[in-house]
Order: sequence, then structure tokens, then C-alpha cells
Amino acid sequence: MLQTYHTLYQDGVVEIEIKKSRFICHAKRVTDELQANEFIQAIKKDHWKANHNCAAYLIGDHDEHQRAYDDGEPSGTAGVPMLEVLKKMALKNVVVVVTRYFGGTKLGAGGLIRAYSKSVSTAIKELGIVEKSLQTEISATVAYPDSGKLEYFLNQEHYMIKDIVYTEKVVVSFFVSELCITKIKEELTNLLNGQLSFKIGSKSYCEKRIDTPS
Repeated sequence: MLQTYHTLYQDGVVEIEIKKSRFICHAKRVTDELQANEFIQAIKKDHWKANHNCAAYLIGDHDEHQRAYDDGEPSGTAGVPMLEVLKKMALKNVVVVVTRYFGGTKLGAGGLIRAYSKSVSTAIKELGIVEKSLQTEISATVAYPDSGKLEYFLNQEHYMIKDIVYTEKVVVSFFVSELCITKIKEELTNLLNGQLSFKIGSKSYCEKRIDTPS
């Protein structure tokens, strides 16, 4: 599993117009090729009257699965440029379908490449990008008088707190990267003079929205 990677913040649809042609980009997170192809077919079904429904996807930790479909546009003018945008933005596990309703003005090969690329890049910028980082959940159990100090430290150091449970003691669950587990345990042990216990939980990806490239 990758320690970190970038993907789409939210699924969505973004439309632009170029020389009276409508370019509608549908973007979605996916985890495998089956999901990607089902999404592509669903868009084609919804927009069966469109001139073209071109698609591209990039899936896998090492981009093992990548495809580009021109759907009737001149070879290399739609799917590949769309795929190249995903690669340039370093995204993973994303499928995009650009639906084109022809407006009467031919764009030429160069114009089509720019139009399909712009459609995807515009959509990604509007829908946003997140960084997904592999984190380990840690639960720290402390006495009530120490809970405030623990929570303050975690917030100051920008650790993501999952929840806080109040019973006989206080259990604070938070996420930390695997490389920092030993460090955070030592820091909290020193902070609270050893008056706490730890439980190491499972790993999962945590998300943080990042700025999209200009």
C-alpha cells in the first residue's frame, strides 16, 4: 500500500463550451476497472444523443490499469489527452468521461486535443484534489486530569483526532503515520510522566484537501 497518493476530492460534473460545442466532464473515484467501465457505460446511456463520450482512467498504486477511449473522435485527440491530464496531476483511481455535443464548428486535431484536455483539467480543479495518507489509529487512555493536556498537544501538533470516549478514564483515539508511532508514544509518555496506556489499532487512509495546480 502506498504511504500517500492524490485522488479526486469529490465526484461531479463540470461543463465548458468551446466554439459552440459543449464539453461535459464527468469525473468519479473508482477502485477497479469494473467500476470504471460501469461508470463509462452509464454516462454513454445517459448521453446517447451526444456526438461523442470519450473516456480515460488511471487505477492502481502504480497505475497498473490505464485506458483511453476516443469514441469516434480522430485517433489520439481525446482519450489520450484526457489520460495525460490525470497523469500530469498525479492522480490515482480516477475515471473521467467527456461528453461532446457538437456545435457546428470543427476544431481540428490540435483544437480537439486542447479542448478535451481543458475539459478534464477544469473539472479536476473545480471538484478538487485530496492527499490520502496511510495512517495507524492509536488509542491513548489517560486519567481525567490529563485529558485536556493530551488533547491540546494533539491539536497543536496537527494529529487527526478520531474520537474521545469518557468512561472511568478518557480514551482519545487519533491517527499517526507508521513512521511516527514510536516518536508520538515517547512524546506523550514524557508529557504525561508515563501516566497513560496505548493501544495500536488498524491502518486506514486519511484525507486532506490540497490546492490544485494553477
